[in-house]
Amino acid sequence: MRLTATLAAILAAASLAAPHAAQAQAAKGAAEYILDYDAIHHPVMGRKGMVVSQNEVASQVGADILRQGGNAVDAAVATGLALAVTLPRAGNLGGGGFMLVHLAKEKRTLAVDYYGQAPAATDAALLAGANGKMDPAKRYSHRAVAVPGTVKGLYEVHRQYGKLPWKKLVEPAVKLATDGLILTDDMTYALDVYRDGLLADAPSAKALYKAGGATYAPGERLKQPDLAWSLRQIRDGGADAFYRGELGRRVVAGVQAGGGVLTQEDLAGYQIRISEPLWCDYRGTPVAYMPPPAAGVLLCELMNIVERYPMAEYGQNSVQSLHVTAEAMKLVFADRAKFMGGWPQHQPPVGGLSSKAYAAERAKLIDLGKAMDQKVSPGDPLLFESRDTTHYSVADAEGNVVSNTFTLGSSFGAHVMAAGTGFFLNDAMANFAWGGDEPANAPEPGKRVISTITPLIAFKDDKPWLVAGTPGGTRIIPAMAQLLSNVVDHKLNVAEATQRPRIFQAASDTPVEFEPGFPIDMLKLMEAKGHETRTSLTMGSTQSIMIENGVFEGGADSRRPDAAAVPVD
Repeated sequence: MRLTATLAAILAAASLAAPHAAQAQAAKGAAEYILDYDAIHHPVMGRKGMVVSQNEVASQVGADILRQGGNAVDAAVATGLALAVTLPRAGNLGGGGFMLVHLAKEKRTLAVDYYGQAPAATDAALLAGANGKMDPAKRYSHRAVAVPGTVKGLYEVHRQYGKLPWKKLVEPAVKLATDGLILTDDMTYALDVYRDGLLADAPSAKALYKAGGATYAPGERLKQPDLAWSLRQIRDGGADAFYRGELGRRVVAGVQAGGGVLTQEDLAGYQIRISEPLWCDYRGTPVAYMPPPAAGVLLCELMNIVERYPMAEYGQNSVQSLHVTAEAMKLVFADRAKFMGGWPQHQPPVGGLSSKAYAAERAKLIDLGKAMDQKVSPGDPLLFESRDTTHYSVADAEGNVVSNTFTLGSSFGAHVMAAGTGFFLNDAMANFAWGGDEPANAPEPGKRVISTITPLIAFKDDKPWLVAGTPGGTRIIPAMAQLLSNVVDHKLNVAEATQRPRIFQAASDTPVEFEPGFPIDMLKLMEAKGHETRTSLTMGSTQSIMIENGVFEGGADSRRPDAAAVPVD
């Protein structure tokens, strides 16, 4: 129990004026709620479950499903479909993702890959420009659309592990799209920022803007009738509606009319993958990660390197801890460039990259007194990956949890919709290496796209303890590493661990990037160790749940304004 000295002093002072019985009750209540008055940020507490996502409305939808007797899988499905309505830049029907599921009764953890896959007609010229490299104009077009996996992923996970009827889980999203969504400042801001690109696509303009192209204002209601139609198709027909039915035919027709190569056969042949997670441990805490083509193996490697150093002794966000973290990131990103590629044509050496012995060898390259001299160029194909992927975490009272990250690739994906569907299509094909520089990640028919996504579930006493993930492109890996270190090394509560500022370092001669929140003195101290530094935008948006002593603690990341943790009591 984290009953701090400060709180104990408050209770002692209260005893001067309160009867003994009242004092005992106050202490009992304080211990029960695990309050920590030394903390600046406090998690949301729940007793019967928790949903944490980037959008409060979607979190409420998932929590309502738990209240109606659904399990964590049911709530995850409903939350994901609601995000397709409330967060169109990242929540989706036309994208893909990676999900970790822990089933309490079976004492089993699953890794679910429902990420984008290259259509059968993919060739090296699909997105290439005159110079052989990727043409940005082709990227933001129907040509960049990979086979979407979201609907299949959510449907199959529910079919195998859900509890409530499928239609009950889709209906809240149908209602949101039909009745309309009251727009927040964050959503209208995103629509305004991407306005020119989205208005260039007629279905997108019709779906999300007023007649004439004007942007909706905060507080106005946005109805999405085409999206409601698509959701009703999925509600009534399941995944077949998307992969074999009229909805899928609309998607294919729209993609092909725009010059893309997606076919009905590509949709019908798409399959999710359910496998064992990649298991690693950090200072004795077992962690389940997503295997390739997700980036769990790289996060495991990063934690294995950091584990070689006494981070708790250094202190949270001290210059020495930041130095070690930045140097370890350089090593991991260099390995990423060399070893990672699209699945199944390319299989990285997972056993070696995730081994403690390999981490020990890599750690020998770190000098605690100064930054590395060598200039390492990762040739990183994903530096352009969107920061507007989204993650959500779900936990129920029976001990089941879901950690799910899904994406359209870029913000608003390929910036295109198929007419009559109301949802954005992904630009996942842009994540391949166009131009022949990196054979492991070259585009090939049927190849799963490489990703930096890495949701996780950490365990204590064989039960889920931390459920977390984040968007952020290449910044996903270090953001997750810093969250893990914050809770394991520095014993921060999940809200504190979430809100502390982060750094990012790639394997190149680029500077260490510092989020807002670091004092300028810290940048100068890092420069004294030989680092180049610069301030940066926020990194990631970790939506996490910590489960301790039977209490669900939700940590919603305020880096995304509409994020919310919703408890079930």
